Amino acid sequence: MTAAGLAPDGWGPGSRPDPLIQRESRLLGTAVSRVDGPLKVRGEAAFAAEFRFPGMVYAALAFSTIAKGRIAELDTAAAEAAPGVALVMTHRNAPRITPLPEWYTEGKAVAGDTLPVMQDDRVHWNGQPVALVLAETPEQADHAASLIRAGYRAEPPVTSFAQAKAAGLSPALHYGQPLRTEIGDAEAALAAAPVRVDETYRTPFQSHNAIEPHAVTLAWDGDELIVHDASQAVVHTAWSLAHAFGLRPEQVHVSSPHVGGGFGAKCVWSHHILAAAAAKLAGRPVRLSLSREGVYRVVGGRTNTEQRVAIGARPDGGFDAIVHTGVVSMTHHSPVSEGFIASTGHLYAAGSFKLTVEAAHLDMLAPTFMRAPGAAVGSFALECAVDELAGRLGLDPIELRIRNEPETDPTSGLPFSSRHLVEAFRAGAERFGWARRDARPGTRREGEWLVGLGVAAACHPYVRLPGGSARITLTAAGRATVDVAAHEMGMGTETTTAMVAAERLGLGLDQVRVRYGDSRLPGSIMAGGAQQTAVIGASIAAAQRELVAGLLKLAGHDSPLAGLGPEQVGGFDGGLGRLDEPSRFESYASILDKAGLPQLSVEASAPPSLELAHWSMHSYGAVFCEARVNAVTGEPRVSRLLGSFDCGRILNAKTAASQFRGGMIMGLGLALTEQTQFDERTGRIMNPSLSEYHLPVHADVPEIEVMWSELPDPHAPMGAHGVGEIGITGVGAAVANAVCNATGKRIRDLPITLDKVWGLP
Repeated sequence: MTAAGLAPDGWGPGSRPDPLIQRESRLLGTAVSRVDGPLKVRGEAAFAAEFRFPGMVYAALAFSTIAKGRIAELDTAAAEAAPGVALVMTHRNAPRITPLPEWYTEGKAVAGDTLPVMQDDRVHWNGQPVALVLAETPEQADHAASLIRAGYRAEPPVTSFAQAKAAGLSPALHYGQPLRTEIGDAEAALAAAPVRVDETYRTPFQSHNAIEPHAVTLAWDGDELIVHDASQAVVHTAWSLAHAFGLRPEQVHVSSPHVGGGFGAKCVWSHHILAAAAAKLAGRPVRLSLSREGVYRVVGGRTNTEQRVAIGARPDGGFDAIVHTGVVSMTHHSPVSEGFIASTGHLYAAGSFKLTVEAAHLDMLAPTFMRAPGAAVGSFALECAVDELAGRLGLDPIELRIRNEPETDPTSGLPFSSRHLVEAFRAGAERFGWARRDARPGTRREGEWLVGLGVAAACHPYVRLPGGSARITLTAAGRATVDVAAHEMGMGTETTTAMVAAERLGLGLDQVRVRYGDSRLPGSIMAGGAQQTAVIGASIAAAQRELVAGLLKLAGHDSPLAGLGPEQVGGFDGGLGRLDEPSRFESYASILDKAGLPQLSVEASAPPSLELAHWSMHSYGAVFCEARVNAVTGEPRVSRLLGSFDCGRILNAKTAASQFRGGMIMGLGLALTEQTQFDERTGRIMNPSLSEYHLPVHADVPEIEVMWSELPDPHAPMGAHGVGEIGITGVGAAVANAVCNATGKRIRDLPITLDKVWGLP
């Protein structure tokens, strides 16, 4: 249970497998209830909008109503005279702000958009904040904001996707690199293929709707900024705010102990900058809580896509060519593009590939990351095309996928670190009853309902970003504290972190305390890309190795552990013991008491993620869907979902199952209900509320079953791959494929609504 085998260069070839992966675990893989659960049930968990400072005022925003132009008039007199108002801030009196760089292109930048806020009279999108009001109560602030009157000199905006495409495309970038992979001449191979599919698939803009709307509570203390935020990147937020206001990162202290959902959107947006600027201008602490409508106006969502997927195949089903190209919408101040080809080059063997993403630029709200960015919508297009090809070949859709299972990564050439997708398909098919599927569309009917079955593969890249560090403090009483700048957004991070530390240290779960969600803790870990757990695990492993080395030095020559190295011992029953001879044991209390120390604290950084240089690493899944379409009304319904996942070692069976199901429910929204409606005349979002933007509710969610392999990846920290993003991936395609099997109608434009199923006007 030590960090033995974790070579200094990471988890690459030549490193020995981690004993924590090899041996049977006391905790890992079991179903453990969340350690933060009681706190939240009692209502004692503090969220960003629940912190208070003495003398605090409340902020409200006024939003532009045009998409592009200049503010010609801005009448704030009535707002300034309204009861309780302390300040009205506009571009005329706002402090100067340094523009933020794009994601990770400089330092630890995580800005949702790079546009300076309230720095001039320019309007860049419909909903851009044009004024901020501070007042003694939230109600007074909202009322005063409603009194602000703005007049504009409008300029012709680009507000339709068709208009933007006609104006010209540019390469879409991912961290500054073009999203493009070409192997062989895929277009020529496609043209020569005996059997092929070549179709266009579309997905709409989708808005973020976490249970907790975005909020920030902050105060200036001299030249230091104290921030209580809803953040999934506390250290990066501190860096970004420091950059904006010309401070050193250590002058900004960000805390975010509890977050009510993030899904990629809880980074730095204009409300952070505006709240800090207003607090500086007014000399008072500020709380800015975005309303649900405010989230739609200020915070970006998943951009719309138009994707061409073409697959050329031989009569036996083998793929000769895969073409996956298309366009996403972006803004000129948006650093994020939807890389829908993220998984296409890793799922199926093919003789040639052409994978590209281009961008069309609109005058709109900046798009951002949303759960499984790229993979969620890219899998819809790819997996629908595979299903369509299976129909043309007369093959079962699962059999077609198995026939194209690659031996090594099709585009990188790397060996797979761990891949059991075929087994996931077969196990899921047996559990789901796939053998009962009739390939002939529209043949199964139950009363008014046409019933069909669909399936899709899911693939999401394994990620482990740099910056992981952790501190472990062990007391003579046999208790440990783990300090790590990680985040709890509802996925169970605090619990799994405590489990990993307890397992490595040989302590009970109740003997481990985890401190997180604070920019002053070790590490610069971001909760995104389903990578936080891997980074935390690698960081704890490194810190525990340092701790063991320190304890062995303190134990002395008279210890049963004398002469042993850190790779030879592990944590057992509140102490250290030799892995292959547990009787050679000494308790932590004994070691520290002999040294006269009440505690020992060590901090260490995770090794570089060199495993990704040697292995192709992904989370996988097979998603099965039973869909029903009402023959009278055309209403589509999903009656069953099953996800069969291959994500390496599952650390906590209870929270992982919740993550899988939550992702699949979000996939139902992607498939059936979610769409942000823009008025293309003005660029304004027309459904900025949960009454008009429909998320799946209890009546929409069917029985969902999840299952997974128990096969650790020997090349990943703890043997685990991410589970946060894979659940949504593949669901859209599985639903569309099931609807097609039920009705014979292929829907290539999400969401799947009754008018599309039946072609009604």
